[in-house]
Amino acid sequence: MPSLVGLTTAEIAQAALAGRDDARWRAKQIAHWIYRKGATDFSAMLDLPAALRHELAGRFRVQPLAVADHRVSRDGTQKLLVHSGDGEVFEAVVFPTRERVSCCLSSQVGCPMGCRFCATGLGGYDRDLTAGEIVAEYLALQRLVDRRISHVVFMGMGEPLLNYGNVLRAIRLLHDEVGLSYRHITVSTVGILPGMVRLAEEGLPIHLALSLHSPFDEIRGKLMPVNQKWKVSEVLSALRRYVAATGRKATVEYLLLDGITDTPEQAEELARLVRGMPCVVNLIPFNHVDTEQGFARPKREAVREFRRRLEAAGVNVTQRVERGHDIAAACGQLAGRHTGRLARRRFRSELPVSPS
Repeated sequence: MPSLVGLTTAEIAQAALAGRDDARWRAKQIAHWIYRKGATDFSAMLDLPAALRHELAGRFRVQPLAVADHRVSRDGTQKLLVHSGDGEVFEAVVFPTRERVSCCLSSQVGCPMGCRFCATGLGGYDRDLTAGEIVAEYLALQRLVDRRISHVVFMGMGEPLLNYGNVLRAIRLLHDEVGLSYRHITVSTVGILPGMVRLAEEGLPIHLALSLHSPFDEIRGKLMPVNQKWKVSEVLSALRRYVAATGRKATVEYLLLDGITDTPEQAEELARLVRGMPCVVNLIPFNHVDTEQGFARPKREAVREFRRRLEAAGVNVTQRVERGHDIAAACGQLAGRHTGRLARRRFRSELPVSPS
């Protein structure tokens, strides 16, 4: 049966309540139960007539996802492995902190980008997620925590800008139906230039994060195949245009690999490239992923020196707080343990996903 998650209030009225005099009002009630109260069954919608609840239950599902696995970290991070009944599993993570609750959503099953340091990319790609599946990830995570999830990042499995239509629709649903602020939504990309340009033209005040990982084309190209198509200068130029169009400060995600991306020369060049752009550079010390390249975590001294050089050049710098490490919820560790097509993948860990 089809699910109502992924439909707007107006679409619920048309798809589920056509011909009823009270369609608009009942659709508002149903959407409120689904998106604001997190109902998983029509029987919970007690302000609907019993006959209508019974009829809807015979024609639709409320939620499209089933939970295959659920892990809880010592630090409070929680991770779900979910599917839509087709054997294609994907992951979502919620990160409660004292200040707020944020979550990390997947946009694809697997990822086609093939970044050499990422378990998801090394595993390959199966399909795009629908807007309903993406929003359902948020709703499933919200049911795990008492406080409202206020911040969403698209940094889970997949490249969001390669699933542009579904991701954009999901973002609009999260804003219009769930009630999240656009300013609390972040889309992370490896640098899909047409998608970055198109997103800037949408006029939405969402946050854009660029996974750069080296300011030198030669090094970035070896780590990230996408750099063979769009060079560092091109994606940084697109990021500048996005900042100018939206007025939003950008984030430059920077992975520190021992002896590869953590050198003083790259710190100096990175500082030069982002100078004058309203942005923050987020440093991410490598989380171990079993790859043929044998990448290693940077030494603490190298991380400190890299950060010192950026800050000395006037660059705003943060360093990602590692969370969910004991349940493989760290950046780049997404892979999935299951029996579907992705089970053929070599790079798997115990139920992984990427953090916010």
